[in-house]
Amino acid sequence: MKHLVTLVFFFVLQEFTCFWGSIAVQTCEKDQFSCSSGRCIPLIWECDGDKDCEDGSDEAHCWERTCLGFLCKDGGCIAQSALCDGITDCLDGSDELEDTCGLITCKRDEFACRSRRCVSLSFRCNGADDCGDGSDEVHCKNCTAGSFHCVQSGECFPAASLCNGTPDCPDGSDEGGEVCGLPPPITSSCSSSEFRCGNGQCISHSWRCDHSEDCTDGSDEEECDRNECLENNGGCSHICVDEPLGFVCACPSGMKLLQDTRCEEIDMCLEVDVCSQLCVHDSGDFICDCQAGYLKSPMTGECKATGETALVVFSSSEGVRRIDTSGLEYREISGAVGVPGPLAVHAANRFVYWGNSEQGTIYRLSLDGHSQEPVLVLDGLGAPVDLAVDWIHGLLYWTDARTRSVNVAPLSGSQRRVLIGGLQKPTGVAVEPLLGFLFWADSGSSARIDRASLDGIDRVPLVTSAIHSPVAISLDTPRQLLYWVDSGLRTISRVGLNGQHRKTILESNGYLDRPFGLAVFEGSVFWSDNDTRSLCTADKHNGSHFRVLLSNIGAAGRISLVHSVLQPEGRGVCGSSGQVCPYRCVPRLFSSREVPHFACVAPAENSDIDPTQSGPVQAPVLPDTTSAGLLSLIVVLTVILTGLLLWWWRTECSPSRTLNLQGQLLLKESQDPLVPVKVSETCPLKDVLIKVDVDSD
Repeated sequence: MKHLVTLVFFFVLQEFTCFWGSIAVQTCEKDQFSCSSGRCIPLIWECDGDKDCEDGSDEAHCWERTCLGFLCKDGGCIAQSALCDGITDCLDGSDELEDTCGLITCKRDEFACRSRRCVSLSFRCNGADDCGDGSDEVHCKNCTAGSFHCVQSGECFPAASLCNGTPDCPDGSDEGGEVCGLPPPITSSCSSSEFRCGNGQCISHSWRCDHSEDCTDGSDEEECDRNECLENNGGCSHICVDEPLGFVCACPSGMKLLQDTRCEEIDMCLEVDVCSQLCVHDSGDFICDCQAGYLKSPMTGECKATGETALVVFSSSEGVRRIDTSGLEYREISGAVGVPGPLAVHAANRFVYWGNSEQGTIYRLSLDGHSQEPVLVLDGLGAPVDLAVDWIHGLLYWTDARTRSVNVAPLSGSQRRVLIGGLQKPTGVAVEPLLGFLFWADSGSSARIDRASLDGIDRVPLVTSAIHSPVAISLDTPRQLLYWVDSGLRTISRVGLNGQHRKTILESNGYLDRPFGLAVFEGSVFWSDNDTRSLCTADKHNGSHFRVLLSNIGAAGRISLVHSVLQPEGRGVCGSSGQVCPYRCVPRLFSSREVPHFACVAPAENSDIDPTQSGPVQAPVLPDTTSAGLLSLIVVLTVILTGLLLWWWRTECSPSRTLNLQGQLLLKESQDPLVPVKVSETCPLKDVLIKVDVDSD
C-alpha cells in the first residue's frame, strides 16, 4: 500500500510540474521574439517563412509575406499602383498619409485636397466632390453652391474670391491654409534638384520662372531675368545651361545625367556587359581578357577558373553541405545543426566557419571531412548574421543583429572587437583585403550599403536610395563590382566599388521571392531562396540562363563559393593608409589602448608583433637577451671541445706510446734497420725520427 501511495504522489507531482512549466512565461530580450509557448528565438526569424516556434506563432501574423503591393498600417493590402493616387484605399487611410507619400505641392491656382489630389481653385465650393474625399467642399455648408462659408462669422462669399490674396472673411479664413490647401512652410533644406522659395518651401526647378506662381509667396517668379547658373552652378555637378526660363544641367561627352543634376562617367564595358572579366573599350570595339587564374573559353568567351572544381557551400536547417557548380557532386559537411546560419570559407586552409545565431556562437568545420562535430571558435556573441574571411591577414568579420554592429576577430578566436556600431539592422558583410575594403549592408528603416577600410575607418556610402532590404552581398573582384540581393524588392543588383554604375540584373522570377544567401563566381550569380527552398543560379550580367542547382534544401541559410582563385595570394592594402606594405601588414585591432589600425612592420620590428595575431607570420628576430645567451653557449661549447682535443692528443700522441707503436710498425715494414723513418702519418702533430737498433739482441 505504501508503494502505491508513493507512486500516485510522484505521478501527481510530475503532472503539476509539467502543467506549470507549460504555462510559464519566459522573458525574452528586446531583439528576440517570444513564442506563445514561451520560447525565445531571434527576432530576425519572425515572419521569415519558417515555423521556428513549435506552435508556429512566429508566422501567425505575417500579412506582409502575402502582400505583393502596399501593406496598410491596419494590416490590409492594396495594389502598389493605388499608393498615393489621391484615393484612400486603406481603411485607415495610411496609403495617402504624408509620412507615406511625402508632402504634396500644388500650384498657386490649385487646391490641395486631403486625398493628395490637386484641383483647380474654381472647383472649390462648387457643390461637387472634385477631390474624391469631399475636402474641397469643407466649410461650404449653409451657403448656396459656388459660395464660401466663413468659419467664425458665418458669412457667405463667392467661391471665386477664395485664396485670391485678399481676405474677405473678417477672420481671414478664406485665405487660410486649411481652406486653400496650402502646404505649411518648409524649414528643411531643399535638394540640389529643387528650388527653395522665400518662405522655405521646396518646388521643382522646372517650375521656376514658368509664368505661374508655384511658391505660396510667388518667389519662384521673381528675378526671372537672372542667371541661376551663377549661384552654386545651379546645383549641377558639371555643366549648367541658363535658359530664358530657368536652367538645365548637362554633362560632358562620355558622361550621363543622373537625378537631373549629377553626371556619371559612362563605362561602355559595364553598359553593354560584353566581357566576362577584364575589358578595354577602344574605338567602338571591346577587347576582353581574363584575370590570372582564369582561361577564356574559345566557345563563349567566358572566363573559367583553372584548377580544382568550384564548390557551393551552404547552410540550411538540414546542416552544412556542399555541391559542385555543375550540380553533380553533393555531400554533407556537418549534420543537422538546427538552424540555418551564416558561413564563410578559408580556401587555403580548407575550413568552413559557421555561425549559430540562436546560440551566439561561431564554429569551424573541415571542408573535406565527412559529417563531423563543429569546433567552437567564438562564443558569447549576440546573434551573428553573416561572416567574411580575410585570408590575407587571418581575420574573421561578422555582423551581429543583437549588438547591431560589425565585428572582427583573428581566425583563432583568441580576441574580438566591435569595429563598427550604431547600425539599425546589419545583414551582409564582405571583405576585399587586396584592396583593403570592408563592406556591409543595413536593412533598417534607412536601408543602405557602406564601405570602409579593414580597420573600420574612412566610411563611404555606396547605395542609399531605391533599396529596401539588402539581406546579402557578394563581390565580383575581377570586375570591381559588388552585388546585393534585396528581399523586399525581390531583385539582385550590382554597383561599382566606388558607388557608380548601378544596375539591376535580375527581378523576381518565381525563385527570388524570399532570397537569403548570395555569391558570385565566373559568369554566374548564385542565391538561396526560402520560399522555394532551393539553390539557384543565373547569368551575372542580365539574369539569363536561370536554373535550379538544387531543390528541397530545407530552410535556406547563407552560401559561399569555394575556389582558390577567389582568395589569391598577394600583398593587400595596409589599412586606411591606402599603401601596400613592402614587408608585412600587421592588424592591430584588439588593443583597448589604441585605435584599431594596421601597421606596416619591417623585419627588424617583427619582435613587436602581437603573438595572438593570426595569419602567416614571419620568423621573428630573436631579442638581444636571447642572442647573448646563445653566444655564451657557443663559447662554453668551444672551450669544452678544445679541452677534449688536447686530451685526445696527449693520450694518442704521447712520446712513449708513439715510440712503441712506431717501433712495432717499423719492424714489419722496414727492410733496412738503419733507414730513418718519418712518423708524421701516425701522429700528424709532430715529425719524429726514430732509429731502431736491431743488434740489441
